[in-house]
Amino acid sequence: MRNEELAGNRDTGLLKMIALVCMIIDHVGARILTSAIELRVIGRIAFPLYIWCMVVGACYTRCPWKYALRLLLVGLIAQPCYMLGLNHGWNQWSVFFTLFLGYLGIWAIRENKFGSRYWGPALVLTVPCFINMDYGWRGVLLILLMYLARERRGAIIAAFTGFCLFWGGSGGYITSFAGIPLQNGIFKLEMVHSLMRLQTLALLALPLILWPRARRTPFPKTLGYAVYPGHLVLLWVVQLILGVMSWEGSMKLLFP
Repeated sequence: MRNEELAGNRDTGLLKMIALVCMIIDHVGARILTSAIELRVIGRIAFPLYIWCMVVGACYTRCPWKYALRLLLVGLIAQPCYMLGLNHGWNQWSVFFTLFLGYLGIWAIRENKFGSRYWGPALVLTVPCFINMDYGWRGVLLILLMYLARERRGAIIAAFTGFCLFWGGSGGYITSFAGIPLQNGIFKLEMVHSLMRLQTLALLALPLILWPRARRTPFPKTLGYAVYPGHLVLLWVVQLILGVMSWEGSMKLLFP
C-alpha cells in the first residue's frame, strides 16, 4: 500500500452512497420523469464522485490488477442491464468501461513500465474514439485530470472547474430549477450564465470532493457494485409497467 497525501475527501464509503442516490435519481429523470430537469441536474453529481472514489482507491489498493479486473467484470455483467434500463444497444457501453479505461490510465502512470506514463494515457483516451461508451473520451480525460490533481486542493479546483466549463460548453442552459426562474438578476451575469449548463453543473460535486473528511463510513464493496445492475433492472421493470418500453422492444435491444 502506498501512503499518499490526498487533498480531497477520503471517506469513499459516504461518497459512494451519495453517488448511488444521485445516479438513481438521474436515471429516473432520463427514462421516466423526463420533463423534470431537476433530476438530471442532481444526477450530474454522481460521475465526479465515482471518479474521485476511484482515484482514492487507485492510491491505496494493494492489488491494482484485481481492482481493474473487478471494474471490467462488473461492466460485462451489468451491460445487458444497462441496455434494458436506459434503452441502449450493443454499440453503447456503460460507464463501467469508462471507469475501467480511466483506471488503466492511472495504473499506467503509477507503474511507468516502458514509459507507460506517456503512452498509457494516450492509449486509453484513444479507445473511446472508436468504441462508444458512457461519457466517452471526455470521461476518461476527467479521470486522468483528477488523478494528476489529487495532491493539491487548488489543482483539483482548477482542473475540475476548467473541465466542467469545457464539458458543458455545447449543452443547453438550465433556465429554471424547482419552478424558480434562473434568467434574471445574478443569472444575467455572463460568468454565472456560463455555469448554468447541464454538464457544467457537475461542479455541484466539488464541495463533496474537497470536504476534508478522513473518517471511513462503512459501505460494503459488493453492495456498491450490485446496486448498479440491480437498479437498472428495476428501472426497466418500471418502464415495462408504465408502457415506456415494451417486452418486444427490450428483446430487440439484446437480440437485434
